[in-house]
Amino acid sequence: MTAAADRAIRAPARWRRIDRAAGGLALDLGLYGASAAFAAVTAGTSTLPPHRAWGTVAAFGYLLAALAVAGQLAARRRDAATPLAALPARWAVTGLAWTSTTLLPLLVQSAQRAAGRTDRAQEEVVVVEHSGNRLVETGTPYLGHDAIAALPADERLLGYTPYQPGMALFGLPRAVADGWWTDARVWFAVATALLLALAVAALRTGAPAALGTSAGDGDRAATVLRGIQAATVLPVCALTLATGGDDLPVLAACLLALALAASGRPGRAGLAIGVAGALKLFAWPVALVLIAWAATHRCAGRLAAGALGVPALALLPALLVDRDALVENVLRFPLGHGLVTSPAQSPFPGHLIATALPAGRVVADRLAGLVGHSDVTVLGLVRGGVPVARVVAERLGVPLDVLVVRKLGLPLAPEVAFGALGPNGVRVLNETVAARLDAGEVAEVQRREQAELERREQRYRAGRPPLDLTGRTAVVVDDGLATGATARAAVQVARHLGARRVVVAVPVGSQQAYEMLAAEADEVVCAERPADFGAVGAYYFDFHEVSDDEVTNALAAIG
Repeated sequence: MTAAADRAIRAPARWRRIDRAAGGLALDLGLYGASAAFAAVTAGTSTLPPHRAWGTVAAFGYLLAALAVAGQLAARRRDAATPLAALPARWAVTGLAWTSTTLLPLLVQSAQRAAGRTDRAQEEVVVVEHSGNRLVETGTPYLGHDAIAALPADERLLGYTPYQPGMALFGLPRAVADGWWTDARVWFAVATALLLALAVAALRTGAPAALGTSAGDGDRAATVLRGIQAATVLPVCALTLATGGDDLPVLAACLLALALAASGRPGRAGLAIGVAGALKLFAWPVALVLIAWAATHRCAGRLAAGALGVPALALLPALLVDRDALVENVLRFPLGHGLVTSPAQSPFPGHLIATALPAGRVVADRLAGLVGHSDVTVLGLVRGGVPVARVVAERLGVPLDVLVVRKLGLPLAPEVAFGALGPNGVRVLNETVAARLDAGEVAEVQRREQAELERREQRYRAGRPPLDLTGRTAVVVDDGLATGATARAAVQVARHLGARRVVVAVPVGSQQAYEMLAAEADEVVCAERPADFGAVGAYYFDFHEVSDDEVTNALAAIG
């Protein structure tokens, strides 16, 4: 026997020893303790408000569960046969942990959202609820291409429903009433709990082969418990369900299908995986694996009937009502051919930062130290920087404003600036360069750019007080850095407006522009600096010209 083969044989035995240490309590304590630390870090550092809210509550829940397990260990040391450390007691602590780290944060956020806190749910919750409302009103959960195109540019992403039709069922309660209990996450949790309970029942009543023929009843039951812990109280599941949650019912349905297949019920397994496939596309690989398994057990037909039939039945009404809308949402959008780019789309090399995640989220992640600071203002450079700045301000929990800067470019080389104009009469000039230019040409450039600055100020600042940055940290956000000239002018204008500290933050830029700005600003955050940087637009699938309406809508929403 080779050394590698010997290690492969010993690895499962080593895992069993770790899993069974102190009757399983040792690993329970490690799970809850590590999860408490993760939740605490999330509460203190996450740039996502729903995640911070989850971590604040869940950290105490995990700590409570860890203390309960510590008590069980102490009781077991005094009496190895105590029921306080037996499997039913471990199930009870798992239930306590799930209630306090998933259900409680979920219900708190649902109630806060019902009371008007729009930052207490991730975007997928809103998308599912909108799809349920459309299902009631039109008979299909999907908007067509023209209807999505008619939405404001910054709302088109939420106009898409990249799910299978069955997911809209979780949005139906919100279509009926507006309350905490109609939040889609509440029904995600109900479905997840029900499906996992059915999976446990299937494993308990099925053939012993489902969990290994050599295992005793106690070992099989302990294995089931460990699986339930992984699917419920691990932070990757608890956080997901409390803040978004659309993946969890699909995962639970997949687990039910696997449990039914392992316990010798292929027909029911096909129905379960069919339900998962009627919710989201990511269930299909599991369905294919199950069909291949069924083929080796001469029951492929029974399993495939449900695995393929249920999703087909779910698609039929949407297909009959509006075939084009179904194709736009379920096929074109996930494949990158929609009006906007799907965040889930696999990007080409060089586009990772700007399209795999919205650019503002990438920037906000690198500004996590500014979350909630009362002296911070995010300034979107008009106009392309405003959509990015909107996301940054939202995730940092700080005010959003716009900085209208007009660069004064040389008459024969406009990209080369000899100065800049800003709001409130701010003018920054490189006197040495300006002195070498024709006075008439300088005056004409200033007149033209001053007129455009005043037009934009009137358009964007209607009803808003003059921009005052006295004593504040100004975070100047743009969609990228090419030459960096506009951002440099913005830094100078922000200082003239009284900013105590100026930070420039962009998702992508050239190394040359980054180094130039590093000498001007107090800090430069540039998430990606490709060696072969060309143009900013090359790093966006959707690089449309930002409209005035998009700017004013962003200010109305966050400012």
